[in-house]
Amino acid sequence: MTSPVPLAAVVLAGGASRRMGRDKATLVVDGSTLVDRVVTTVGSRCSPVFVIAAPGQPLPELSAQVLRDEVRGVGPLLATGRGLRAAAEAGHQWAFVCAVDMPYLTSDLIDELVAPAVRLGVDVVLPWDGRVHYLAGVYRTDLAERVSALVAAGERSMRALVDTVDTQRIVLPPQRALTNVNTTADLV
Repeated sequence: MTSPVPLAAVVLAGGASRRMGRDKATLVVDGSTLVDRVVTTVGSRCSPVFVIAAPGQPLPELSAQVLRDEVRGVGPLLATGRGLRAAAEAGHQWAFVCAVDMPYLTSDLIDELVAPAVRLGVDVVLPWDGRVHYLAGVYRTDLAERVSALVAAGERSMRALVDTVDTQRIVLPPQRALTNVNTTADLV
């Protein structure tokens, strides 16, 4: 059996949570916060784990390195670049980037995405189940510089990145692991 590909994780926790009406990271689901659930899941497969949080955002004690966004409210692209840069500085070629609002994420999903990333040598691998999941993918850490250039040009969306690099979308059946929680109704 081959050893798993070394993989860092970047958990984006600093979003505005407008639809939820409160901070998603500290929302308690089945006895633990969303951020703790996601950090525990990615930490079972990835090391190190970086949580990118908003300036001043309160978080529980985590088994992850917390990095703060420099600017609030500019979208996930800048935060992704910060996490990819930290992962590269930690010596990793690949990072699993995800949103904090994925309470049912599994390490099996992460492995389903990292294998084609390495085999195909692409920049990004994203799951597709009828829609693209930009914040549940494997990204090359050297994309941090591309992200910086896109942000400097005024871009904020993850689509701006994945549409300009070698991206592979992996067709997966709909599954609970890809669920994003945007309202409390999504937790049912």
